[in-house]
Amino acid sequence: MKDIYKSPMFYYVLVPVVLALWPLLVWGVYLPRASGTLNGELRDFDKGLALIDDILRIDPDRLKYADSKTAAVEFQYDREIHKVASSCGISPADYTFSSKPPRTRKGRKTQTCHVILKQVSIERFARFLSEIQLNWAALQCDTVTLTRKEGLPDAWRVDLDFKYTY
Repeated sequence: MKDIYKSPMFYYVLVPVVLALWPLLVWGVYLPRASGTLNGELRDFDKGLALIDDILRIDPDRLKYADSKTAAVEFQYDREIHKVASSCGISPADYTFSSKPPRTRKGRKTQTCHVILKQVSIERFARFLSEIQLNWAALQCDTVTLTRKEGLPDAWRVDLDFKYTY
């Protein structure tokens, strides 16, 4: 049996058989599988387009966020926190923040900020966090600490640490 691999007759038969079976395998197995995968991807693409249309119909302001990325606007914590907090219904008396000056490291600037939302509901906090990060893609929220206010059903103190890299 070991001598069969040394025989050239084995390769004269094996190579043509493999070459003859390869197109049958491609036609019978791989093509239908690829067609099914393509159809699944096209269905997912259509669902994605429908979701995008729904999102843009429900929240057309998201297009403004994309346009704001093209404009060269300098990021400032005070302006952005005030703008987002007021759009979320958080009064200036209900939040404080302290930011540090930018630091340059490896050619990139990093600026940190600590934000305290004194008394907010979970819904307003979640809206604040998602809106500020949606507006500024390079803004990261490093830590979030939620502390429930005693005696109130939906009142929380929220401590946030942000880092903006540009």
